[in-house]
Amino acid sequence: MTESPTTHIPPARPTDDAAASPATAALSWREGRLYRDGVPHSILSGALHYFRVHPDLWRDRIRRIADLGLNTIDTYVAWNFHQPREDRAPGFDGWRDLERFIRTVGEEGLDVIVRPGPYICAEWSNGGLPGWITGRDLALRSSDPLFTSAVGTWFDELIPRIAALQASEGGPVVAVQVENEFGSYGDDHAYMRWSREALLERGIDELLFTADGPTELMLDGGSLPGTLMAATLGSKPEAARRLLAGRRPEEPFLVAEFWNGWFDHWGKRHHVRGVESAVHTLRGIVADGGSVSIYMAHGGTNFGLWAGANETDGRLEPVVTSYDSDAPIAEDGTLTPKFFAMREALGAEGPLRSSERLPTLPPSRVPLAHRAGLLPGLRAVPPTTTSTAPRPATFEQLGLDAGMVLYTAHPRIPAGTHQLTLTDVRDRALVFVDGAFLGIADAGSRELPVTGTGGTVKLEVLVENLGRINYGPAVGGHKGLLGPVLVDRRTVQGWDSAPVALQEWSGAELVQALASGPAPASVPGTPATGFAVGRFDVGTPADTFLALPGSRRGFVWVNGFLLGRYWEIGPQVTLYCPAPLLRSGENTITILELEQLGEEIELRDRPELGPPEEYIEEFD
Repeated sequence: MTESPTTHIPPARPTDDAAASPATAALSWREGRLYRDGVPHSILSGALHYFRVHPDLWRDRIRRIADLGLNTIDTYVAWNFHQPREDRAPGFDGWRDLERFIRTVGEEGLDVIVRPGPYICAEWSNGGLPGWITGRDLALRSSDPLFTSAVGTWFDELIPRIAALQASEGGPVVAVQVENEFGSYGDDHAYMRWSREALLERGIDELLFTADGPTELMLDGGSLPGTLMAATLGSKPEAARRLLAGRRPEEPFLVAEFWNGWFDHWGKRHHVRGVESAVHTLRGIVADGGSVSIYMAHGGTNFGLWAGANETDGRLEPVVTSYDSDAPIAEDGTLTPKFFAMREALGAEGPLRSSERLPTLPPSRVPLAHRAGLLPGLRAVPPTTTSTAPRPATFEQLGLDAGMVLYTAHPRIPAGTHQLTLTDVRDRALVFVDGAFLGIADAGSRELPVTGTGGTVKLEVLVENLGRINYGPAVGGHKGLLGPVLVDRRTVQGWDSAPVALQEWSGAELVQALASGPAPASVPGTPATGFAVGRFDVGTPADTFLALPGSRRGFVWVNGFLLGRYWEIGPQVTLYCPAPLLRSGENTITILELEQLGEEIELRDRPELGPPEEYIEEFD
């Protein structure tokens, strides 16, 4: 048995204002009012996640938020985005250049609030926690030394970068959040004290705050003495104000997340919130000097396979690729009616610096050329690691965060019809016997009939991770074939497990997959699947929106960049392709279709996110 490292849990700090807001901090409070450098102040913030916006568009989106009448931008930091693999150091360049993002916000005259987690929720895969962490045997989001030591190592890399950009150092960072909505998860106060101390020890001297839903239960679990207590809500700000003031009468009212819209799940409707409703709640928050962060001011996109998932009554609900969130600034940067109504409510004046909408490509249709079959194309890309064992390896055992795993076994199946059962598949499996498609298995449909001849068959099970859960006690759940695969009552043993790391594929892997062709000849009644390519020319790159009529479910790459997942069940119909992903001249779209390939791609000049449904999140 290995002895766990020890973790120092600091004592609770006093509750006086000086401890909560150091003398060097830009933001402070007294008698229920917030001050910036001694002057009465309200935080008027908008949430903008650098990891959901192409870096070439960061400044454009920041300016649009300034045009909304806001003085601050807040962002989460997604640990798994910076360090998806345990064997590689965290990256802070290119799209992951958090410091460049923060500096750009400052250059545009806005303050910055950073929410470093390590857990962020955000409808982001695994709530921002790396799969290689949640694959370990440890207690997540707790004072378990195995967890805090890993977070401490990550914070050693991250927090000094934030500290160097604080207002006390001449930068724009004026506040940092401790953990994230912990009260809706647990009540390990030692862990919360550790989280605060981890920030202080690494140089954070600006305002610290916690953020939780406005209920007694959540505030009991997530708040800290001596640390500003903020709320997250979508409605009823007056009730939240009374609740927080009853607990902390000396503290100003801060809503760290005002949900003016909502996210979408595959297979459901597109969530929207009426302008009048959103503006009414916003006015209630900022009344009498209240502070707010509009979540989201600009939602952006869950590019690649970064979309998270929820779980309701044991049923997985994957989040769509778009994170438009019915925000005042739409996924493509369009200024919506909600934008102008909120701008008026916030008292913003003067001309806009931003256009109401960015240019788009003219609508067109791009034919698809089927280039390679599904299984041959996937097999053509050598995996970085494989497993051969009696049981199937999980995604976590293979070091795979997102994508798919191709499992292969060779059971003997007696003559006649038998029942093939995948007892616990996470999340969706395509099943093949001797190369022929047998059917789809998931949590709601685990059994498939299989016909044997008495001989050995080649059983292949392609399991797709539809999104890691980002909220609640199921965060960190594993993926793959987690339970036995049965032929009637007999367990199939002896499995080869090969990861298909789509998120890590570059143009080279796509070339290998496409080179495995030619695509198999079409069989009447059997849909085509696998890899297809479409090419189109562009004069001046501009935004476009991709639709795939006739295709069912799969993935889209644009010039080698994994744009995201599409699925015919909606609500999302189009995928947003920002202009920086295109180039003058020829552009290539690559499709990996899992179920039925259509004949073309449509390039549209407007998004289609699905039939709307009004949604307002409320706490009882």
